[in-house]
Amino acid sequence: MIETARLAGFFAAHGVWCVSEGETLIPLLGYLHTDGEFGMDRLMFDDLAEGARAGQDALADGDPSWLGAVLVADGYVDLDHGKTDALLVEAVEYGPYRQTLRLAVPYRVADDPRGFAVHRPKFMNVESDLDVLAEAFFAGGASHTEAWAVWDAHLDESV
Repeated sequence: MIETARLAGFFAAHGVWCVSEGETLIPLLGYLHTDGEFGMDRLMFDDLAEGARAGQDALADGDPSWLGAVLVADGYVDLDHGKTDALLVEAVEYGPYRQTLRLAVPYRVADDPRGFAVHRPKFMNVESDLDVLAEAFFAGGASHTEAWAVWDAHLDESV
């Protein structure tokens, strides 16, 4: 699950980079092939929710050439202070025992008077050691150097 957590971090960082300029993220599906290469598809549909559903279907079906895959979609998460914009991340590791990782990366939109901000990820339904998966997630995010620079420059850990 560690490689899949890294994959989730890489594509979550890419999503942060996209929304940092104020755009709504077109759902993206990232995957790790058995040969170690990454791939990515933007799920362009007339409706963003339809794109996210197509991504969930793709995660459920998998592909024989994938070791793991991740769906990143723009949405909301309920936090203590209310409904907050967030990148919703769902990752699946394929193999004899399918494992999943779900998390949200809350953010403050670019047109907010306080400016764009990225908040601490909120991990959900973690089936393994959270510390190990979180470390792999952040390492994956940092490996996307351009996107990570945006994340790091706009980090607000107060939320």
